[in-house]
Amino acid sequence: MDIGFLIIAGLVFIGLLILFSIVPIGLWVQAWASGVRVPLTTLIGMRLRRIPPARIIYPLINATKAGIPVELDKLESHYLAGGNVDRVVNALIAAQKAGINLSFDRAAAIDLAGRDVLEAVQVSVNPKVIQTPMVAAVAKDGIQLLATARITVRANIDRLVGGAGEETIIARVGEGIVTTIGSAQSHKEVLENPDLISKTVLDKGLDAGTAFEILSVDIADVDVGKNIGAQLQIDQAEADKKIAQAKAEERRAMAVAAEQEMRARVEEMRAKLVEAQAAVPMALAEALKSGRMGVMDYYTLKNIEADTDMRESLSKAAGEEEKEES
Repeated sequence: MDIGFLIIAGLVFIGLLILFSIVPIGLWVQAWASGVRVPLTTLIGMRLRRIPPARIIYPLINATKAGIPVELDKLESHYLAGGNVDRVVNALIAAQKAGINLSFDRAAAIDLAGRDVLEAVQVSVNPKVIQTPMVAAVAKDGIQLLATARITVRANIDRLVGGAGEETIIARVGEGIVTTIGSAQSHKEVLENPDLISKTVLDKGLDAGTAFEILSVDIADVDVGKNIGAQLQIDQAEADKKIAQAKAEERRAMAVAAEQEMRARVEEMRAKLVEAQAAVPMALAEALKSGRMGVMDYYTLKNIEADTDMRESLSKAAGEEEKEES
């Protein structure tokens, strides 16, 4: 009798364990105590659909306590779609407290789009400051300026789905900074009135198509960089110098080639002169042999050559003495 009773008690205990593992009795009691009427069969159905009941019931309790009507089926659908139910409900509560009109469908769509809907609501209530990196731009006088800006933005709930993010805001503001500095006649204008950049950026409406609304653009710092205009002129002058040197080298090479050519011609003329001089004795011999020239004529020619050589020697000696005296 005792053994049978123990077996029955053991089976009952095992059955209760199985029942409580399938049916979340404690969660059902907690929900009813919080004013959330959820049938026990619904909780069992969540188990069968592989949905942790606590991931749905606890957000539902929070929403009910905050006075936000949320349908249980929508919470389950959002969970099955891969959304974060806790974050969506917390965002709805925060939006209600801040007086922001945000429906569950809108919050679920923002969450499924990959954005943090709770952070978006918080940024909508408490604007966020975005720091831009150092932006370099050159004024018309050739001086480079380095500027950084702080952008105060507020999340736009209506444009969170499909709206551009912070990177687009930073890029557009950087473009506005470059445009403003580049259109300034002198870098001193920007240094004296840095608010010119802020006015230009705000007038452009750079937050169009983004998930944020730009509240203000404040220039945090403006520093003077390099003299880009002077550097460009130096580079241009260096390039012109190299071109001029190349042309001069080309002319020098042509002059050297012409000189070499003239020397070759001089040597050619000297060769012809030597050739002509070598033909003179033969011509004299032929003239003596044929009788067109006599012996006395030959000696007279020789005397003239000797006299010419003597005169040349005397003139060379006199020139050397004048050089020594000077």
